[in-house]
Amino acid sequence: MEQNSIPSSKVERAMRFVKTGAQIGGNYIKHYSKKMVDPSLSKEELHEDNASDVYNALSELKGSALKVAQMLSMEKNILPRQYTNKFQMAQYNAPPLSGPLIVQTFIKSFGKTPQEIFESFNMKASNAASIGQVHEAFFKGKKLAIKIQYPGVAESIKSDLRIVKPIAFRLLDMNEKELEKYIKEVEAKLLEETNYDLEFERSVSISQLCKHIPNLAFTNYYKEFSSKKVLTMDWMEGLHLDDFLKTNPSQEIRNSIGQAMWDFYDFQVHEIKSVHADPHPGNFILKDNGVLGVIDFGCIKEIPEDFYVNYFALLVPELLDEPGIIKRIMLQQQIINSNDDQKTQDIITDAFMKMTRLLATPFLEETFDFGNNEYIEKIYALGEEVSKMDELKKSKEGRGSEHALYINRTYFGLYSILNVLQAKVKTGERNWKVKLIDFHLNKKVN
Repeated sequence: MEQNSIPSSKVERAMRFVKTGAQIGGNYIKHYSKKMVDPSLSKEELHEDNASDVYNALSELKGSALKVAQMLSMEKNILPRQYTNKFQMAQYNAPPLSGPLIVQTFIKSFGKTPQEIFESFNMKASNAASIGQVHEAFFKGKKLAIKIQYPGVAESIKSDLRIVKPIAFRLLDMNEKELEKYIKEVEAKLLEETNYDLEFERSVSISQLCKHIPNLAFTNYYKEFSSKKVLTMDWMEGLHLDDFLKTNPSQEIRNSIGQAMWDFYDFQVHEIKSVHADPHPGNFILKDNGVLGVIDFGCIKEIPEDFYVNYFALLVPELLDEPGIIKRIMLQQQIINSNDDQKTQDIITDAFMKMTRLLATPFLEETFDFGNNEYIEKIYALGEEVSKMDELKKSKEGRGSEHALYINRTYFGLYSILNVLQAKVKTGERNWKVKLIDFHLNKKVN
């Protein structure tokens, strides 16, 4: 069903959250009424009803609200499967906007309707996600993909985050001052995602820098048909991850695509220090010849040099046996602070080093099998264990640099996709490790 309008004011959006809360309350009443009749009744139906109501609300609000669902869809061990299954739709299958809103966006951007610009324009969206939706068009016989941003998305981000803040304080048990740095980081990235002029520049730049990587494909972009709210590119043939896997690709093809994805991220992080920080399935096209297509550069994280040399040093085994280096990195990364007593520093450092060593496992082997579900489950289990530590809960402080927010998200997303793809990837020795060893050992000597 098409959507004719998007709640844009703070009051409208807040009221939509209130309405959803009432619906969830009704679902619980219905569940417990049934349970009185049948005590063996599970919560499956309750989770299904709640997931549908929450997803419908977020879909109606779109923008940063729907982006939350998109992120949560990848956190398979945090929410019941009914939620993650439903929220996966936010990756490329949200309810689309109606025709009049599409035409309105074009007129504001170009002074013309899409029908006046292109030979043909399909008013039915091919894909609809959190920030915008994609339409098929033809110009001079060439098939194009036109990404159109939802009206009011950029303007609603700040108010949405203000609504989310009180909930986050309770869920994370963190004081407002500590949470603020993370909120600002999220807000900055969401605002960047709504700037299609910026995405155009980054798309062209990163595509050029990464075009040498084997089995990686990028599309061409058209400045004359792009604006702050519209982005036009060549159409890329292929399938999103779920549909691709239904074709039963060979292990060789899975490995080829997985290797391209690994090399893409490795090069961005360590060579250009600017990374595609939104690795969810809706941003990639998979081809039956083993080629990976990248189609969205809305969320890019620039990696500061001082953050880079410390964060990625924790993936280098040669540096993990140096207590002085480890403590310096923990302080710089804001995982511990000088106000912590020694016992707290030791406990938190030990917990984070366990997580780091686990996450570093693929880097320590020449080839790594991401199809190993046991490994992925260990990551989620240890993450849950660390989050429940008394030392973290009592401090009410954010542990970790705000820059780690999107880098952590990038690697969790990357590992998750490679796991679903069941890919075996060459992840072994890379030149960037030598540079980090030299940096930290020289710093130790000096």
